Amino acid sequence: MATDATDLMTRIFQDHASQVTDLFGGLVPKEGSPEAESAVHWAEIAGRMHSIWTDFQVEQLGKARDGKGHWSDPVKWVASAEAVVRQLPLADPEVQQRLWNEAAQLINGVLGQYGLGPAATAPGQGAGQDAGQGAGEGAAAEPVLPRADRRFADPEWRRQPFFAVIHQLYLMLSEQLVGLAEKAEGLEPARKAQLLFATRAIVDALSPANFPMTNPVALEAARRSQGESLIRGFENLLDDMRKGQLTHVRPGAFVLGENIAVTPGKVVFETPLYQLIQYTPTTDKVLKTPLLIFPPWINRFYILDLNAKKSFVRWAVEQGVSVFMVSWKSADAAMADLVWDDYIAAQIEAIDAVRARLGVPSVHTIGYCVAGTTLAATLAVLARKGEADKVASATFFTAQVDFEDAGDLRNFIDDQQIEAIGKLSPEGYLDGRYLAATFNILRGNDLIWSTVEKNYLLGEDYPAFDLLHWNGDVTNLPARWHRSYLRDLYRDNRLVVADSLQAGGVPIDLHRITTPTYIQAGREDHIAPARSVWKLTHYLAGPSTFVLAGSGHIAGVVNPPSAGKYQYWTNDAGADTLEAFVEGAREHPGSWWPHWAAWLQARDPVQVAARGKRRPGGRGDKVIEDAPGRYVTQR
Repeated sequence: MATDATDLMTRIFQDHASQVTDLFGGLVPKEGSPEAESAVHWAEIAGRMHSIWTDFQVEQLGKARDGKGHWSDPVKWVASAEAVVRQLPLADPEVQQRLWNEAAQLINGVLGQYGLGPAATAPGQGAGQDAGQGAGEGAAAEPVLPRADRRFADPEWRRQPFFAVIHQLYLMLSEQLVGLAEKAEGLEPARKAQLLFATRAIVDALSPANFPMTNPVALEAARRSQGESLIRGFENLLDDMRKGQLTHVRPGAFVLGENIAVTPGKVVFETPLYQLIQYTPTTDKVLKTPLLIFPPWINRFYILDLNAKKSFVRWAVEQGVSVFMVSWKSADAAMADLVWDDYIAAQIEAIDAVRARLGVPSVHTIGYCVAGTTLAATLAVLARKGEADKVASATFFTAQVDFEDAGDLRNFIDDQQIEAIGKLSPEGYLDGRYLAATFNILRGNDLIWSTVEKNYLLGEDYPAFDLLHWNGDVTNLPARWHRSYLRDLYRDNRLVVADSLQAGGVPIDLHRITTPTYIQAGREDHIAPARSVWKLTHYLAGPSTFVLAGSGHIAGVVNPPSAGKYQYWTNDAGADTLEAFVEGAREHPGSWWPHWAAWLQARDPVQVAARGKRRPGGRGDKVIEDAPGRYVTQR
């Protein structure tokens, strides 16, 4: 059987090479032959690509001499993971024999669908299909292949036996490699998780869909466009290499303050670390206690203000809430010495600034992701100092304090990775493109390889998608803070150990927090897993409400009621574990935002007139500039 499969595959590869040669007009066509004209055309395409590449090389050499060469090299990410995959027992003769036998059986089975080899059947007459079933009169049915994957959904992957075999072999080997990683013995749990993550990253990267000569959709696009798709894709690739970052959205499609982050407001306060935005009310009366939102400084704040339909900020304003937003400054060399203490102090400073501006004793707060982790530390510091009453309530969006089950990001947190981050930050700040690449790898097929196929191999135009625009609008991080955060929280999990950490000389003990809290988690969150977010309930002394939302880290949060999407779960009976919460939970259709608004209003329903400094920029009110402010535009 193995010999039959080898012979057949040799013929299939020869046929494929012949087809590729035909596509490009013949490698060395004879003068006057029918292929000569086509060959001239493809030679011109090759010449244009060579010219584009030469210009790029000259440009990059100039940057290198100036010390400004781009930093990004995706191959290095794959190479780093490949070193981990070497731990798989691929040199074991038994493993090799098993893989070879299964591959030969698969090849014969797939080729048999095309009437080839010892397993040949009538086309489309696969397992469980009787002869003649599924085929129209005089027409061959589509082959029935054993494995399916959305990356290979296009009919081109099944039109020819070469591409059918190549993608089916890939899927089979992917399963086998991941299985070997899952069964690896003698590794610590953290190392095994790292091995499994790296293996999945490698098999995703090696998909035949990612390479032009093994992607029939790309070859067909090149044929139809007479090579123009190759030119466009090559230009897209080099543009991304210039800026050291994958492009997901059509450049220029979104402009801050014009068609994204457009909720009216004013910057009313600023420091070298952040700007404080106050949004203009749209109701005659507002809740007396204002809301202050702390977004993560690893992303831009306008994830909560994408557009009028998706904006949490606009929606909260429409509910009669006085909304303030912190807009963090992207780090530069002047911020090299910043540490976590500075962000905790900044949160306290912003709380006091809102209180002083509106003359109120307390504020409601929201902390999203890392800013939620920091908000928990801020509440602990205020509690220790006897100032807990400055915060009327705290809402946590997908925030973790116990990092034992922190998900796939933990695969990037060990001494070697932390040391590498230090080497990437010679000027004292971490280029946000590194962090973007890390988050993209967590969803490689969606955020890396689908872009490679569509925009590099197929030469397609980029879409105008606001969420992807935000995802690519990266921010730099203070390197000193980032390394200590990874060590103290992700690696050593010190935040949940009472008084193990301190900020500004004040020990942090989460058990001292009595502030009413609302905790939201995403059921499919791969960055802050729901199991990890749930643990926040174990460390708080005050009343807490936990809500499990459908979807993940972004869509689970940014889910306006008007969209009618997803669902959320509540459990008023209380539970000790997330499993118990889910078992006794009640499912509600749509957005959890109205549930949160009702919870917030129940904390303090008193309303006041929306006048004076409740309307930023009014008579006698000195403000700095219009929202969204200049900090959000700075790289």
